[in-house]
Amino acid sequence: MAQRLGTNYESSGPLDQRKLIRRAQRGDQAASRELVDLYKERLFRFVWRVIRNHHDAEEICQETFLRAFAALDSFNERYRFSTWLFTIAYRLSLNHLRRRQPITGGNGLNDVPDNQPDATEILAASEQAKRLERLIWQSVDRLSPSQKATVLLFYHERMSCQEISKVLDMPVATIKSHLHRARAKLREMLWDSLGDQRPQMRIVGAG
Repeated sequence: MAQRLGTNYESSGPLDQRKLIRRAQRGDQAASRELVDLYKERLFRFVWRVIRNHHDAEEICQETFLRAFAALDSFNERYRFSTWLFTIAYRLSLNHLRRRQPITGGNGLNDVPDNQPDATEILAASEQAKRLERLIWQSVDRLSPSQKATVLLFYHERMSCQEISKVLDMPVATIKSHLHRARAKLREMLWDSLGDQRPQMRIVGAG
């Protein structure tokens, strides 16, 4: 994983988003729908990756937006709107996982069926690249929920460790530790999975 997977950028500038948020706070439904459209796909990918259930991920995303807009007057413009949304979504996802199964600090979720379609699969230039992509995501799926969320937010959402600490409600040092341990696990799992076809792999640092 020599680069951040599936890099995404904010769909509109901070000033435009602040204007949308202020309009939504005044009850402008068109502005609320635009905010939903800006984030619904990214939010769904994140939630689905954490809980690995399409129907439940949709419900959690809907609940996330409902809660966000219900409390929109309390939104602090010093933070990014995406950080606030992902914070709500992550807590709802954790609650869902706690109801479904115990969360431990071990290897994490190991019950992901191999034939489940990858909602974020990126078109690759070769079969080897496609296989490596699949192995990376399968390895991510075997991390603990908090490690998985850290990796997704850092590599996929391009959040800083400080932003991730707000989303996961953990100290920055813990986030950096999660990234370090997750990269070590990913290297080990990918190394074992690739066998004789092992490329030169380097997992980038937390920066």
